Amino acid sequence: MAKIKMKTNRGAAKRFKIKSSGKIKRKRAYLRHGMRKQTAKVKRILRSKTLVANSDCQAVKALLPNG
Repeated sequence: MAKIKMKTNRGAAKRFKIKSSGKIKRKRAYLRHGMRKQTAKVKRILRSKTLVANSDCQAVKALLPNG
């Protein structure tokens, strides 16, 4: 009998990318509203991508079984 294929969580696929090193890239939070009170430095940092914490990697990888 054929093995059942795992489905990718489509919401997670749009939010996370797995790098070639196996680490997971994500966008930062807090960039939707209330930007007038933030400094230019903070807004510049929030625009950049960052990595998912090691404690959350296992949960995210379960949502992205096909890479």
